[in-house]
Amino acid sequence: MSDLTLFLQHLKQPEYIHVLLNPLPVYGLAMGMLGLLLGLIKRNRHAQMLALTLVFIGSAVAFPVLKTGERAYDRVEAMSAPDARGWLEVHQQRAEKVVYVYYASALLAAVALLVQWRSWKGARALTLITFVLGAAAMAGGGWISQAGGQVRHSEFRDGPPAASAMDADDHE
Repeated sequence: MSDLTLFLQHLKQPEYIHVLLNPLPVYGLAMGMLGLLLGLIKRNRHAQMLALTLVFIGSAVAFPVLKTGERAYDRVEAMSAPDARGWLEVHQQRAEKVVYVYYASALLAAVALLVQWRSWKGARALTLITFVLGAAAMAGGGWISQAGGQVRHSEFRDGPPAASAMDADDHE
């Protein structure tokens, strides 16, 4: 089987797509946030517009990341050790909570981009609010990733998640 054929086979697996996409909300949003910070400091409208586009993309991609994670859950759970299964549950619960912050960040970035583009009043204030919400989404992404990394990386795992993490995040 050629490398290309193998790659195309993997693209049919939701867990593979999830692994490909899952860094984008954190890293994509981080790049957008850095650009937005610089654009705000320099008061450069065009830099802010470019950065708002990156914030929008980095935030909006949380939707397919969540959906591929949901589709991959059963297969990943079946191949995971008991400790990892606990972390998988915590990872899913956190993602289901934080994804709404990403959605709000994407929506606000789109509105701020429109307001910037039209040069309407309030553009700077809306861009600042977008920055704050984007920072909250990034922090939430780190929280999700902390649990997700422990699912397949036993070197990061000291055991199962604390009972408090399971109870506090319980969604069933």
